[in-house]
Amino acid sequence: MTSLKRILLASAAALLLASGAVQAAEPKQGGQIVLTYKDDVSTLDPAIGYDWQNWSLIKSLFDGLMDYKPGTTELVPDLAESYEISPDGTVFTFHLRKESRFTNGRQVTAEDVKYSIERVVNPATQSPGAGFFASIKGFDEAVSGAKPQMDGIVVVDPQTVRFELTRPDATFLHVMAINFSFPVPKEEVEKAGADFGKAPVGNGAFKLTEWTLGQRLVFERNADYWKPNVPHLDRFVVEIGQEPSVALLRLKNGEVDILGDGIPPAQFLEVKNDPANAGLIVEGGQLHTGYVTLNVNIKPLDNVKVRQAINMAVNKDRIVKLINNRAVPANQPLPPSMPGYDTGYAGYGYDPAAAKALLAEAGFPDGFTTELYANNTDPNPRIAQAIQQDLAAVGIKADLKTLAQSAVIQAGGDGTAPMIWSGGMAWIADFPDPSNFYGPILGCGGAVQGGWNWSWYCNETLDAEAAKADAMTDPAKAAERAQMWGKIFTTLMADAPWVPVFNEQRFTMHSARVKGEDALFVDPVHIPVHYDYVWVDDAK
Repeated sequence: MTSLKRILLASAAALLLASGAVQAAEPKQGGQIVLTYKDDVSTLDPAIGYDWQNWSLIKSLFDGLMDYKPGTTELVPDLAESYEISPDGTVFTFHLRKESRFTNGRQVTAEDVKYSIERVVNPATQSPGAGFFASIKGFDEAVSGAKPQMDGIVVVDPQTVRFELTRPDATFLHVMAINFSFPVPKEEVEKAGADFGKAPVGNGAFKLTEWTLGQRLVFERNADYWKPNVPHLDRFVVEIGQEPSVALLRLKNGEVDILGDGIPPAQFLEVKNDPANAGLIVEGGQLHTGYVTLNVNIKPLDNVKVRQAINMAVNKDRIVKLINNRAVPANQPLPPSMPGYDTGYAGYGYDPAAAKALLAEAGFPDGFTTELYANNTDPNPRIAQAIQQDLAAVGIKADLKTLAQSAVIQAGGDGTAPMIWSGGMAWIADFPDPSNFYGPILGCGGAVQGGWNWSWYCNETLDAEAAKADAMTDPAKAAERAQMWGKIFTTLMADAPWVPVFNEQRFTMHSARVKGEDALFVDPVHIPVHYDYVWVDDAK
């Protein structure tokens, strides 16, 4: 995930932890809902959109070859009716549904799939998603602009497309569920030009019928959509320019159905503790981990016992309380809702006495002085201060450097920061696969100038194990692969390059008339809500 999207993303996951909603047995068809955002949507072009606000909107307009079961991280064919993977994991063949059409009436074909991915990789598009297709043959020539087409995308027939890769890639099916792979009609892109993102033509459950900049967007049901009885809604309206506190008041007054920006932090406890809101607030885990990076190239953090001691010194429960319990304590890099998360791993418990003993063994009985960097946006300075106090209790004096986000990112990327609290910049997965939590932020490939591996940790043995795991492309071996990844992360924690602190929870709120499984409101990929499957019941 690129840094900009990682910073903005307020992602959600399928692990449902709390809700008292009682839903009707069968969805009703028809009706509309209203949701609000403070800021306007940037674009609805699937080749460009890459933030939490436009993800679910784009996904309501377009189908990809693959998707996830609603409210889960389970991959299923979508626009693809079926697919095959070669035994060596380097060839993926997809068979498209003949009944899928763009909203201009034309059938979706394999040529559309090829064109759309090559459009993303073309440097003229300036897509932030080009790198996701790096394993396809011909990527280097296409991304450099030397060749407009990719040799590894082969149109077998109008409804069959084959991808030939340069290496086995177990994440490729996930890539086919990301918006960058969604097919767009070439003729409509060429007609609209740069305005395609404001007037998109897709093949999804809804179609955009109005976009008044700075005011509202209207999405109408696609009557020709191939899935029976989907969507349930006739339309949904996105109102722009609504302050979150005003939107909350309007929801209470029955004028708004979903808070696009979530519950305002200043009113969170008041809203959560109000009995009138029982059943309207949904809580779920995110594919997110907040952590402290420990730069293994800077003394004395190059000593593993020092890093282990720091892990034992941090009181994660207290930090979670600082943010009104909107997170759960973490003990490993993977969040609980990610495949590969090891439920049997205990991690480093909060134990200041043991931390002091380890520091003494490492040759620092009186502690030492270091620096802790943090984003200067609330609540990150308060969290960093809590970590500073915990470290001081075991003899470590950490001078705080609370800076603008860009300055912290630069210090991490150039290797000058000994310790960084990741808040505001913490990792949120591009897709629900454990590999995305390793390579960029803990693997050797990320430990480079400008990279996101701010601990500068490089374990070539684990890199080799990660490569083996990503070569397991057979979906039937998904559980075995997840177990391999789990072992990689728990083995890594013996070297303690991070202090995993917490996994943020996402809270959202909807009106009483909006129905659907709670997981649809904290869906891992249709963020912040899965519009295709929610419905309304206005019965009094």
